[in-house]
Amino acid sequence: MEITGADLIRAAALLGAGLSMGFGAIGPGVGEGIVGGSACEAIGRNPREAGLLTRTMLVGQAVSESTGIYSLVVALLLIFVV
Repeated sequence: MEITGADLIRAAALLGAGLSMGFGAIGPGVGEGIVGGSACEAIGRNPREAGLLTRTMLVGQAVSESTGIYSLVVALLLIFVV
């Protein structure tokens, strides 16, 4: 059994896809955790503003999650296109 250039490229693309999702999920995970924790602290300090804080938290988490979605797109391109 011989390893050809196409096999090497395929292996590198799959490794790159795994790394892309691995590192691409760290940032949004940490960011959303910090945002959620800060929102809980803020609601605990001022319960009257819970609606506004929750709405703002959800917008911040959606923006943070967009980087995770970009890494998913890159991973899917590496898996199915390369």
